[in-house]
Amino acid sequence: MNEALPDVPEVRVVGLPQLTSGFDLVERLDLPMHLKVHGPLDPLGGEQLAQLAESINLRGRGGAGFPFHKKLRSVAESAIKRGVRPVVVVNGSEDEPACRKDTVLINRAPHLILDGALLCAEALGARTLVIGVTRESTQRSMEAALAERGLSNSRRSALRAWVQRNPVRMVTGAAASLIRSVDGGPAIPPGRKISASQSGVGGAPTLLSNAETFAQLAIAARIGPERYGNTGLYDEPGTVMLTVSGAVARPMVIEVPTGVPLRYVLQLAGAPPVPQGVLTGGYHGKWIDAATVNEAIVSRNSLDAVGGSLGAGAILPISQETCPLGESLRVAQWLAEESAGQCGPCYLGLPAAARGMEDILNGGGPAALEALKQVAKNVKRRGACSHPDGSAMFLESTIKAFTDDLAAHVLGNGCGRPVEGVLPLFEGGRAPTGVPGGAEPAENGASRQKIYVDWTLCRGHGLCADILPEVFELGADGFPTVAQAQVPRYAEAKALRAVRRCPALALRIEEDTRGQAPSRNLPVLSQGRGRRALGR
Repeated sequence: MNEALPDVPEVRVVGLPQLTSGFDLVERLDLPMHLKVHGPLDPLGGEQLAQLAESINLRGRGGAGFPFHKKLRSVAESAIKRGVRPVVVVNGSEDEPACRKDTVLINRAPHLILDGALLCAEALGARTLVIGVTRESTQRSMEAALAERGLSNSRRSALRAWVQRNPVRMVTGAAASLIRSVDGGPAIPPGRKISASQSGVGGAPTLLSNAETFAQLAIAARIGPERYGNTGLYDEPGTVMLTVSGAVARPMVIEVPTGVPLRYVLQLAGAPPVPQGVLTGGYHGKWIDAATVNEAIVSRNSLDAVGGSLGAGAILPISQETCPLGESLRVAQWLAEESAGQCGPCYLGLPAAARGMEDILNGGGPAALEALKQVAKNVKRRGACSHPDGSAMFLESTIKAFTDDLAAHVLGNGCGRPVEGVLPLFEGGRAPTGVPGGAEPAENGASRQKIYVDWTLCRGHGLCADILPEVFELGADGFPTVAQAQVPRYAEAKALRAVRRCPALALRIEEDTRGQAPSRNLPVLSQGRGRRALGR
């Protein structure tokens, strides 16, 4: 079984180091050593900085790959138009079990990240800088770096700067989750899509990008776009930070120029000479098969072209000796557990998808495969955040990449290979700390209320799915896809509203009182009496 990765695994570099300069000298570059290695940095105007980011084609390195210059200009324009000062946020929340590149940078080169963030704050006229982290080690390193620069959250400071610590959860890394937590809310997506560039922290225009992006900007600002472009590919210059784990002899974080063959990166980490498949981009990424690995090079465009994904920079090969569907099932179950519990596609869809994968492994046949495909299709583009979309992409990629293994399970008695657990997960398959937003489990977990559909009355109006998407999803026939479901505690009021507004009076709520005191939030309804009174 593969153990969880440490916060700071082995670090390697191909070619000349940029982000990892000085790593061969010290474990952590404090401010004096940082200046010795990288030298001083002059400020740049807002348009200069945007032109620099555009000339090197700098894209966000957290997964989405959005052009940084567009984000920078959008924040500046919004701030000027509204007459308010923007906010700069560094997203150092790296909560996938297979990702460590940002954690390594924060632990070993925090001042390089701060250089990029402070360049942006100066150019934009920002007076607030927030660094979001989820690990104790990254919190310590970044708080020390702020202290070394004399930065604090004092009201008298020209620039207020602090570290925002959130729980280790997959959804915590979403930009909207981090902004919500900075504003004092739980570290989960708000359920509505709002551009941070227009309205972020405190409603102000907010420049938010991940740690590596700011570090890359700091390198480019020092050496200039021409020198920066001498490394890597013409259309994607510079280096990329990757986390390589899975079936490898030496899990590592590695800095490589774009254009390096993927098979060379795998070779450095001690991957099997002919891997059965490689998961690219992390657990919201895509699998590529063994033949495709030889065609792929490390770049966003190349990996996209061969059906892979650069994503969050995680690369995970598996050997020929392990069952790829079994390995993927473990990840699917973890992704389901990471739900924020806010919407039906995530709260219900992802566990259903994991059960579908399990059904295939247990001999469910073609029907199980079709059910899994349908669930994956249904959760996409319907969630309160991108977690259902990324999880569905992972599942669909698994089905597409391992057709032979899939056929053995669907049409035969299985592939006969073991599940070795080579894809790293947190201990017990769960994140090690907390619940979304750090709230008490009683606030974020399931309540003792269950909501039921009476099929003798239901007429498929669909109102329940509009009011309570956390629980109800409509099938192709227009009727709810579940007959009963547990109500999340935070959605109790909405569940009651759904019962009251059902035109056919087909919903009821009951309470599971086994060994527990009655809940005070929702009325307890018997099977028959009271249902119509509540439905008026």
